[in-house]
Amino acid sequence: MADPTLDIKRRMAALAGSAARILFPPLCGGCRTIVSIPGSLCGTCWRELRMIERPWCEILGTPFPVDMGEDAVSPAAIANPPAFDRARSAVAYTGVARRMVQALKFNDRTDLAPWMAVWMLRAGTELTAQADIVVPVPLHRRRFLWRRFNQSAELGRAVARASGLRFEPDLVKRRRHTLQQVGLGRTERDENVRGAFVVDKASREAIRGRRILLVDDVYTTGATVSSVARSLKRAGAGGVDVLTFARVLPEDFLDTATDPI
Repeated sequence: MADPTLDIKRRMAALAGSAARILFPPLCGGCRTIVSIPGSLCGTCWRELRMIERPWCEILGTPFPVDMGEDAVSPAAIANPPAFDRARSAVAYTGVARRMVQALKFNDRTDLAPWMAVWMLRAGTELTAQADIVVPVPLHRRRFLWRRFNQSAELGRAVARASGLRFEPDLVKRRRHTLQQVGLGRTERDENVRGAFVVDKASREAIRGRRILLVDDVYTTGATVSSVARSLKRAGAGGVDVLTFARVLPEDFLDTATDPI
């Protein structure tokens, strides 16, 4: 015989859920119109989303226009090998993806991070399967105090929770305040973050021999994640892979752009 108390509790929970949906209906992550499922996009925003799919460069994760065969590597990765081992991104940094990143970063929309992480995990399945620790790209303490949170850490925390990996937000420190990368060209970005990150001696044992999954919100030229990857490898990391929500694809990038990220 069914427990009447349990049945009442279930009914009350259902009523509370219904009330919450009326008072706080789920909103589209891109335009904030009401949607039926939390963490989803409306039809208009969904059509704007450009998912990054295979075939792609096995190192840089940039998509190929045609299938180049298994383990194909792009000319860019051959000509200028990155400091990290592999990079993957969920979506192209255009349209609704750009709005979501900017909402998370500048409008305190930390509620978007778990849903963005779902798409990141889809793109980075092979990376999370081999990773030991999730590490976000750190903010300098001055910028952290101004912004009050690190958007990369919010994404990293969600990725780690969903994949069951260890999350270590403090293993890498940004030891000097850098200029914002917005508006900087490729060469300027490299110079801006050169030597900006360090792993202190107390953290090196946790990193030694481990495979690190480095998480950031947007991959533009790779300057920032490459600088962090170098510091991790100097500290003894067994490997460093990069997972970002969005990526500025070569055809979308302009050195003169005033708002690339």
